[in-house]
Amino acid sequence: MVHDRRVPAKRQRPKLSGRRLFAFDRRIGSRWVAGADEAGRGCLAGPLVAAAVLFDIDALTTRELRALAALNDSKQHTTEMRSELYPKVLRIASRVHVVSRCPRGIDARGLHKTNLAALRDALLGVAVPGTVCLSDGFPLGPFPHELRAVIDGDATSAAIAAASIVAKVSRDRFMHRVDALHPGWGFAEHVGYSTPEHRTAIQQQGVSPLHRMSFQSTAYQQLAL
Repeated sequence: MVHDRRVPAKRQRPKLSGRRLFAFDRRIGSRWVAGADEAGRGCLAGPLVAAAVLFDIDALTTRELRALAALNDSKQHTTEMRSELYPKVLRIASRVHVVSRCPRGIDARGLHKTNLAALRDALLGVAVPGTVCLSDGFPLGPFPHELRAVIDGDATSAAIAAASIVAKVSRDRFMHRVDALHPGWGFAEHVGYSTPEHRTAIQQQGVSPLHRMSFQSTAYQQLAL
């Protein structure tokens, strides 16, 4: 008789990146730490969404830190994991503020200016006196609170990572809803990013009211607009 001595594979536990990210925010030395990040900056269609999250670092409990132990840059998570973290961030954060900028506004002001303004407005929506505000890599210019640009901030700071989750989930949910209003472009699948399917849809049926016309995209250059 042959016995199978193979050991069953252990179930992988989520990496405890949240501990490292909260340790970074705690080293800042302020009770109030706010982070901002955006979603949709590189999309062909849909809004740019910026979010800011404020944590009261001194008030965080062990249970709350454990609930956000898997917190990380939204791009490092699956859709399911982002959806799981999203309500936890809303519950544990002291304040959350979401800002949306429409395609026509992006076309009028330019993507970079729109992005910086949205991040500033999001942070202003959560900051309290004494807050240290963190942005993901972008210096935001003059600001009424202490402001620091953190390189790779969404993978470094818990506040920025939490903001990246809120921004991404908020924007994706919006794009899923408008898919029914603007069928044919597949917004529920690619949420506005430049995928081959999205570019093919533009070539076949043109652009929708959700498309940004200021991008020099190959998909647009192939059309007579």
